[in-house]
Amino acid sequence: MEPKLDGWRCQVHASAGRLWSRHGTDLTDRFSDIAQGARELPDCVLDGELVAVLNTGEVAFTRLQTRSSRGPRPGADFSVHLAVFDALAIGDTDLRPRPYRERRTQLLDLLEHGPPSIRPVPVTTDVEAALAWVGGPLAVEGVVMKPDRAYAAGHASGWEKWRRMHTSEAVVLGVSGRTPGTQCLVLGLPGIGGRLRAVGVSLPLAQSVRRDLVAQLNPTGESEAQLPGTVGGLPGADPVRYLPVVADVVVEIEADQLRPREYGRFRHRPRVLRIRGDLTVDNLPSLPLGPTA
Repeated sequence: MEPKLDGWRCQVHASAGRLWSRHGTDLTDRFSDIAQGARELPDCVLDGELVAVLNTGEVAFTRLQTRSSRGPRPGADFSVHLAVFDALAIGDTDLRPRPYRERRTQLLDLLEHGPPSIRPVPVTTDVEAALAWVGGPLAVEGVVMKPDRAYAAGHASGWEKWRRMHTSEAVVLGVSGRTPGTQCLVLGLPGIGGRLRAVGVSLPLAQSVRRDLVAQLNPTGESEAQLPGTVGGLPGADPVRYLPVVADVVVEIEADQLRPREYGRFRHRPRVLRIRGDLTVDNLPSLPLGPTA
């Protein structure tokens, strides 16, 4: 079992010093320090995750977005590292047809004296040890379990992924989506002083939840409103357009974070489970929801 880190998937071609995203975007210039470190390695192709590590030792996903648009900057409060979880080739030898255990051995030998910024991810067969990774300062999202067989891309890999999910509550600030199948909720929580702040956009609503909400939600009478794309996804995402509603309906949500973090919002879109008619906005905890690392 390996930790599932909160970062960007990346493939490294060491001899050329080139970095590529899973979608084929050339990341070399944006992460030139990692590319330079890769050139110190023998000729190989590695698969891993780019992660931004604050000077405090915590992992901060949003710093990757900053780096992707500007490249390395002197005096930054974080550094980028490549957490490697597979070796795909060494020299002219294609390792992908070989079983995972053999590729792992090759990877450890390859990186034993490698640069500090390029390190192998830890591996364990102890379930309790794996679960202890989740939710700590390294921003481990979950656990990845890999069969001992050949490497394959995408869904053919056979990897099993597990995330720890948390339930909490939020108030409904609005409804987004043009069709029943795409309708989702803008979710809010009270910040310091009690002012409601948008903390995320839910996944599309299940039919049963949508049916229950119809009689509960009341439009404010305002025209369509808009929030920055950061609320519903990554910095730079399209704005979120929604119909504001009276903020008096509390819902129970499920997310892989107990509370909002980076940029004062949920990193991944929560799932709405049900209406909490027994709760009001006054029952929700006040959180400092300003931008954070």
